[in-house]
Parts: sequence; structure tokens; C-alpha cells
Amino acid sequence: MTTDTLTSFLSWYFDRNPVRAAHAGSLDHCSTFGDFSAAAFEQQARENGEWIARLEPLPRSVDGDLALSVLRGSAAMESSPGWRRDPSEYSGIVFFGLLAPFLHRLLPEAGLIGATVAKLREVPSILAAAEANLDPALASPLVVRRALDQVRTARAFLLESLPREASTPEFRADLAEAAGPAADAFDRHATYLEDLAVRATGDWRMGEKLYSTLLQDKEMLGYGSPELHQRGQDAYAELEAELVELAGSPDWRAAITALQDDHPPTMEAMLAEYEAETARARAALVEHDLVTLPEEEECHVVPAPAFHRAVTAVASYLGPPPLTSRRTGYFFVPFTPEGASDEQVSQRLRTNSRSQLPTVSVHEAYPGHHWHGAWVAAQGPAHPLRKVFRTSYFSEGWALYSEKLLREVGFYTTPGAVMGHVQARLFRAARMIVDTALHCGDMTPEEAEAFMVARTALTPATATSEVKRYCAWPTQAPSYLTGALEIDLIRDEYLNADLGSLREFHDRIAGSGALPLGLARRVALGED
Repeated sequence: MTTDTLTSFLSWYFDRNPVRAAHAGSLDHCSTFGDFSAAAFEQQARENGEWIARLEPLPRSVDGDLALSVLRGSAAMESSPGWRRDPSEYSGIVFFGLLAPFLHRLLPEAGLIGATVAKLREVPSILAAAEANLDPALASPLVVRRALDQVRTARAFLLESLPREASTPEFRADLAEAAGPAADAFDRHATYLEDLAVRATGDWRMGEKLYSTLLQDKEMLGYGSPELHQRGQDAYAELEAELVELAGSPDWRAAITALQDDHPPTMEAMLAEYEAETARARAALVEHDLVTLPEEEECHVVPAPAFHRAVTAVASYLGPPPLTSRRTGYFFVPFTPEGASDEQVSQRLRTNSRSQLPTVSVHEAYPGHHWHGAWVAAQGPAHPLRKVFRTSYFSEGWALYSEKLLREVGFYTTPGAVMGHVQARLFRAARMIVDTALHCGDMTPEEAEAFMVARTALTPATATSEVKRYCAWPTQAPSYLTGALEIDLIRDEYLNADLGSLREFHDRIAGSGALPLGLARRVALGED
């Protein structure tokens, strides 16, 4: 009965979130973005509460507790609903909902083109719903302007980039024809957002109460924002002491700045060097028997899509649909947006220096996000919820844990690369400090930017982009180091209990998906 109930829950979730269903590999949800009306959001909130009431009495299980963590997180956010506050709740889904199917190609091309045309025809109504739903009293000018930067890239993406994904002139013409009204709708939406940014009076801050509720009920961490903030401060102090020792001077930032002088000369050269480091990281996994590599996995190292460059300045990853047999993922290298100045290009190259490339490649690819995503997809069909529902506290925590794991086997072969690795970890500690301080009212965006420039190796432009991300995406930035530290503790318990080898630990805990860390511990230690 429990299995039937959880299967019904997943079907309900997919029907209410078709883009996420399609990304997971559900072919039944490939031709629509879904209903974005206020009535649909309100209905989903009511049904969310009904599912909590239905699942809570069931016998305790990892899968049941996972479903409840998702539902409780959504219920907590009803006090600050993104669909009334953040335009990217609409535009972001459209962008990735159009591009991802071409990367995964689960359908024959004719079917893929047909599904894409159907979704393009929905774009004007989605953006109209956004304009009806967004509340100037709740929306923050900062969050609106961040979304506006992405929306302004839509015309070029829809009329130029998207048609190039098709293989024939006929299919390209079909996409271009359907994309025209969608591009026009995005242009109108940009004008609307320009006005909304002026009228908006909402606060982007989440507040300590909601922040702590998400950490405890959704992430199942067992503590709230004050302790998370303190953990960040403690980790920062420890990592800074290590950097001072490595640099041989209290001014470790000067040493990092000097290392940044050694960087790829162009974006194209940066891409090539990331490809080389990614291959080297994969080879290290085999040499040291750290994980089991799934069959037919492949990681493509490619420039970030243009629309994604408008809202993020760092590397990112898109994994294979976990409910399918695909094992191909995409490591997006952080190219600058179109029209970037020479100074912006120079800063981006400096923040991807050769001392940093090894750590980033491990994080995004092997055994970080790509290996993790491919390994989860390779697991059997017994636990579909674990393949679908992911928390960044595990997925990003795993990727940061991977950085340290590769240090343990000597992957960082130069003093500069070791410093780059430690600095990257210190950067994640700074994120813990800044994100909690921002959303609990202890720091302004300007103070956060100054902190990130003074206390990490970020350039001012990258710090500005980072802080905007923290404001718009609360609780995500601390997930990296928080998760890595928790996985370290679980590993110690596993090895001290003599439950298996290090490789077996990695295969087991990462193969369980990207569970809330309390649930990941139960799976790793065989308690459920």
C-alpha cells in the first residue's frame, strides 16, 4: 500500500510539474509547460497539504520521508510564494524547458520538434500569467532586475540558438516560425519587468524563521540558521589559517591574485583546458578505485548557454534524465555574456585560472556532479522518488566532498592547485556566512559584495553576480560546504563501523540519489 501511495504521489507531482517530469525522463510530459495560472498554483498548494496528511500516517521509510520533506518544504514556502515574487519562476522554466530536450534527445527528432513547437505556442500565455500573478508588494526590485537580465536574452535564444538545434532546414523553419510569437511575448515581458522593477516594493529577504524551517523540515539538518552561520564562521577561520600557511604570509589573497595571473588567454582556450582537466579527473577515479563508473557515461564540456550566462558567473552542470538509460551530461563552462567588455572577459578568465581549473573540473564532472548524476541514473527502478527529488545540500555537498577526496589522492599536483582547492572551499564557507546574514537581516547586498571581495578571491564583478544569486535563491549557497561536512561525518561512521570499502561507501551513498542528509545517513549506514 505504501508503494502504491508513493507511486500515486509521484504521478501527481509530475502532472503538476511537467517540465521537471520531462527532465527526469517522462515522455508523457514533453509537450507542455503546464498551467501557470494563480488558480493552478493555489490548487497545488491545497493538494500539497492533502498529500502531507495522507503520507504522515504511513509506516516510516526513506522514500516516504523524502516525499514528506519535499511537501513540507513547499508548504513552508507558501508564506513567501515564488510565483508571486520572482519572474524567473516563469522565464527560467521556459528557457531550460526548451533547451534540455535537445541536449537529451529522448524523442525522435520529428517528435522533439513537434513537442518544442507545442511548448513555444504556450510561451505567450505563460508570460501573461506571470504578469497577472507577480505582486509588486511582494516582488523585490533586485530579484526582478536579475530576471530581466535573462529575459532580455530570449529573442536571440529563440530565433537564433534554438533553431540551430534542429538538423534540417524544414525543422529549423518550423522552430523559427513558432518562436516568433514567443520572442515577441518576451520583448513585451521585458518591458513589463522594467516597469515592475520601478514599482516593486517587496523584500528579497527570507527571514530567520522561514530559513530555519527549511533547514529543519526540508533539508532535515537538525539545526537552524544561527548554527549554520556559526558553522560557516568556524570553517572560514580554519580554512583561512590553512591558506595563510600555504601562502607563507598573512596576505594569502595576494598569493591567490598572483596565481590568477596564470590563466587561459581566451574563452576558447579556457574551454579546452577544462576538457583536459575533466579527462584527467576521470582517469584519477580509475587509478585510485574511488567509485564505480557506469557504462556508457559521457561528459560533454561545452560553453554555457547564452541565456544562462546572464544570471550566473560560475561553472554549472546539466545531468542525464535519471529515469532513462541515458548517461550523458553537460559541463557548462562559464563564458561571459554576449557583448561583455574586455575588462569583464579578463575578470572571468582570472577567476578561472589554471590554479582553479582542476578543482572546478572535479566538482562539475568527476566524481562530482557528472559522475553522481550518471551513477544515480544507472541505478535500478526500485526507488524512483530518489532519482527525481534532489536537494542541493547533498548534490552540491557531494561535489565539494569530491574536491577534498581528490586532494587526498594527490590530484592537485602543484602548490598553486592546492591553494586553489583550499580557496574554493573557503569561498563556500564565505557563502554560508553571507547567505545567512543576508536573509536574516544582518547584511545588505552592498556589504555582502564587499565581504566577498575582501574575504575571498572573487573579483568585484563576480561578487556582484554571486550576491544577486544569494538574494534570489536563499538557502542554496550554504549547501555546498554544509553538505560536504555532513558527508565527511557519515563516511567516518561508515568506515569506523567496518561496513565496506571507501569505494563501496561512495557507490552506496551517491547511488541513493541526492537525499536530505539525514536520509542519506540512514541509507549509507543501512538503517533503512
